[in-house]
Amino acid sequence: MKQNDVPQDAAILEQWRELAYAVDDRGEYALVPTVGWDPANLANLQAWQVIAADMAAALERIHAGQASPLAFHMARHQMDTALLASYAGLSRWRVRRHLKPGPYARLSASLRRRYAAVFAIDEAELDELPARAEVPVCLDDIEKE
Repeated sequence: MKQNDVPQDAAILEQWRELAYAVDDRGEYALVPTVGWDPANLANLQAWQVIAADMAAALERIHAGQASPLAFHMARHQMDTALLASYAGLSRWRVRRHLKPGPYARLSASLRRRYAAVFAIDEAELDELPARAEVPVCLDDIEKE
C-alpha cells in the first residue's frame, strides 16, 4: 500500500492515531499515522459490544447476589480468573472463591489492596459499581452511521 492510500476512516480512535506501514515515494517502508479504517473499526466496535455485554451480565449477577464486585472489574478489564490470579499473586481457586459474595465480604485489607492495585483503583472503589455497563460514547455514534 502506498503512503497516500493508507485509509483514514475516523471512528473509534477519535483523537488517537495508529501507525501503519506503507511504501513511500522511494519504494521503502515508512510508518504512516492513520485514524483507522472501516474493517478495523467494525471489529473494534464488535469487541466493545461484547465487553459491554459481559460487564452488564456481571452487574446482573452481582445485583442478584450471585457474584462479588470482582466479577464486574474482571469483565471491565477483560480478565479471567487465571489472569487476575497471576496479577494479584494468588491461586486461581482463591480468586474463584472471592468471586462469591460471602468470601468477598470477608476479604482482608491486604487482599483488597492487591485487587485494587491490579485494577488501578482505590480500595473503596472496589465496591462502587455503575448502575449499568456503559459503552464508550464514540461507539454509539458509529452504530448510527
